Amino acid sequence: MLARLKALAAAHHLALFGALHLEPDEVPGHRTLILLGPSEPGFWTHFTATPEYADGAPDPMNRWSERVIRGMARDLGATALFPFGGPPWQPFTGWARRSGRAWPSPVGLLVHDTAGLMVSYRGALALTDRLDLPKTGASPCDACADQPCRNACPVDALGPDAYDVPACKADLDRPGNDCRARGCAVRRACPVSQRYGRQETQSAFHMGYFQ
Repeated sequence: MLARLKALAAAHHLALFGALHLEPDEVPGHRTLILLGPSEPGFWTHFTATPEYADGAPDPMNRWSERVIRGMARDLGATALFPFGGPPWQPFTGWARRSGRAWPSPVGLLVHDTAGLMVSYRGALALTDRLDLPKTGASPCDACADQPCRNACPVDALGPDAYDVPACKADLDRPGNDCRARGCAVRRACPVSQRYGRQETQSAFHMGYFQ
């Protein structure tokens, strides 16, 4: 099943970003959850060729995610879940941590074993079967001696205990601040993020929603 899941996801430049076993009352009737995120390099090029990106309607990536992941769910007899569209909101952050592939970072954001601080989840598939899941590893932060994320924010807006949203927003339009055009400087500083291959144009797309 995991091989089939990977193949279906890869056709849309998605990857399996984690998996976990569900408690009986979380998604009734379902026993395994698969988290899906952008597969890099190549996700942005793939997405910008889709009808949702071209039609000029609001929220193109969310609409694309719904179409694609609901289609995967139909093929698998699964249930599609999304981190948007609430309330109520699905507990994606908690699921990510339970997957054993994402952890709290020194700056409070989740860090993922392959996406680093650029981690994002486009959706999840809840399966009725209890799958055998692969072993997971340790946070990449444990082996990151320099932890450049700690000093990358020009206004120290991110920390392990809080996110100073007003300070972040106020600094975005300062001359010399390139976070809006290239993506959050803290996320970019992460060595794992740098290996992930996310394009700056995609980061700028997401930053456009941060008002």
